Amino acid sequence: MKRSVKKGLGFGLTSGIITTLGLIVGLNSGTHSRMVVIGGILIIAVADSFSDALGMHISEEATKKETRATWESTFSTFFFKLIFALSFVIPILFLELNIAIIASVIWGFLLLTIFSFYIAKNNKEKPINVIGQHVLIAVIVVIATHFIGDWISKVFV
Repeated sequence: MKRSVKKGLGFGLTSGIITTLGLIVGLNSGTHSRMVVIGGILIIAVADSFSDALGMHISEEATKKETRATWESTFSTFFFKLIFALSFVIPILFLELNIAIIASVIWGFLLLTIFSFYIAKNNKEKPINVIGQHVLIAVIVVIATHFIGDWISKVFV
């Protein structure tokens, strides 16, 4: 896989998982509404995919002259972020909402673990250390957004 595409995959996958998990956990805690959670996923899949792709593009331009690799990173970031974010709609559509949220968290952690294992092996590092760091951050996001959603539902309802 080309380095530029690998950058887009890594960024898109990670951002797609962490951002979407945080969003759906927080929205579910705050609203308990399937419609709100699905709407949030669709909105973040589109808006944040464009935002992250532009961020990747500008970051690449800031470190070097614009090249074909810059555009490959830009488009692969958009594509992978969109796909991974949208993958969380599937359990929300077909499962009871609370079960779907749990399934989504498991799905996100599984994807993050697999990619972290790949990164560790590719970089000749201990997989447990890399996986542990990445999953820990995801756990913190999930817990924080759950409590933020709870707080919002108490303050604004």
